[in-house]
Amino acid sequence: MPTEIDWKKAPKGARWWAMDADRDAHWYMTPNFNARTNFWMVDELPAPSFGYAGDWKKSLVERPA
Repeated sequence: MPTEIDWKKAPKGARWWAMDADRDAHWYMTPNFNARTNFWMVDELPAPSFGYAGDWKKSLVERPA
């Protein structure tokens, strides 16, 4: 799990940082419930990689409280 995520660089509302299988990093925003559907909507925005070189499946980091 990455430990060097600079949350000062995160956009307001970012709850998680993670990398996908293509090695692209993203900020995942606070989920919103869309009243016209039966599921949550989560926006993702491009993020720095912060030099993470580990397994992408273990990259999910929740923003500290």
